[in-house]
Amino acid sequence: MYLKLVYFKMRALAEAPQMLMRCNDIKYDYVMSWIYFGEPWAKAKPKLNFKQLPMLEVSGQHQICQSIAILKFLEDKAGLRIADPVEAAKADAILQSSQELFAPLNPTVNFAVGDDFLVEKDAMRPALSTRFQELQDCLDENSFKFFTDDSCRAAEFAAFHHLDLSKKLDPTLIKEFPRLETFISDVAEMPKMTAYLKDRPELIGVGEKPQLVIDGIEHPTGVTQT
Repeated sequence: MYLKLVYFKMRALAEAPQMLMRCNDIKYDYVMSWIYFGEPWAKAKPKLNFKQLPMLEVSGQHQICQSIAILKFLEDKAGLRIADPVEAAKADAILQSSQELFAPLNPTVNFAVGDDFLVEKDAMRPALSTRFQELQDCLDENSFKFFTDDSCRAAEFAAFHHLDLSKKLDPTLIKEFPRLETFISDVAEMPKMTAYLKDRPELIGVGEKPQLVIDGIEHPTGVTQT
């Protein structure tokens, strides 16, 4: 099975799928949208189901859109499915709740600058704090490292991405939640996760001039080729 993950130049919804694949030895290629489609995103967008990315291409035949669907497919492929239906549903609720942190956190960190960044940061902080508390409460319900047990699955990678990204927005917020800080450390210290975090493009200039450093070259975040 040959996989291609199609997305843009930003640290957002393609992160959790890549973490899951790297940590479970699932081979894939990360392809920028303009390379995959052979045309600018504005022209390719109307032709795609649900008109958004990321998209996972499977064996050159199937296109899986929507980030949660991609994560669940990869979770099954990695043999991480939770057998108990109740525990599986609880994990899915955590996954969905984590993905709801996408807006406005991800767009703000990747694109907002100057006063817009500061206004967005202040505006979203109460909602982030509430959701972070809810995620911390879920972790406190058991004695394991992660939400269900000691295995890192889709819910964990999705939560990690957004919690980790929040430090680019406001590094003080996560410090209010010690159990979440421990969770972040536990995920980041998995050897294959450590390697992924070291290898991935660095996000710099947040709030001023957001850029991804890809192969040593600084590129402005966005959906257009540079």
